Amino acid sequence: MNEVKNIMIVGVGGQGALLASKTLGQVLLDAGFDVKVSEVHGMSQRGGSVVTYVRYGDKVYSPIVDKGEADYIVSFEMLEAARYTDYLKKDGQIVVNTQQIDPMPVITGAAEYPKDLEKEMQAKGIKVDALDCLSLAQQAGTAKSVNIVLMGRLSKYMDFPEDAWLKAIEKLVKPQFLEMNKKAFSLGRNA
Repeated sequence: MNEVKNIMIVGVGGQGALLASKTLGQVLLDAGFDVKVSEVHGMSQRGGSVVTYVRYGDKVYSPIVDKGEADYIVSFEMLEAARYTDYLKKDGQIVVNTQQIDPMPVITGAAEYPKDLEKEMQAKGIKVDALDCLSLAQQAGTAKSVNIVLMGRLSKYMDFPEDAWLKAIEKLVKPQFLEMNKKAFSLGRNA
């Protein structure tokens, strides 16, 4: 593979985008790829919009994904998915949690949360895999595992064995949370 693949992880601060990008990066490193993972950009501590880029291939020179380059967008929230559709390649895939997290303008009453975002994206010809990851995370044992549920869902679209993902989770997750996160991954992958 000499082509570079690009993945964007988008969401709202505090949702676990960092662990998601580390997990994905670990899977790719273990598979022998050159991997660049950007830092989380945005107001991660304050519930603001956050973006992480993960790029991999034989040789990757920059961690940044430009508009029209993302093979996958993994989104913790529907509005964040819609916000970044310009970055998706023509045949790219969005994996999105259907959870709605109101941004500050909605909270203050200055704006309304947009309706039918999934249908709008699909009407533009975008492939959208929308899943209630919050319910699956709670089923696994904690709402905090939405990030790993999303990685499970993404794994369906990527050509790496399930075992590779589970090994990456084992390397990155504290032992007391391991079984919960493995269950979250499995629920996301098999939903």
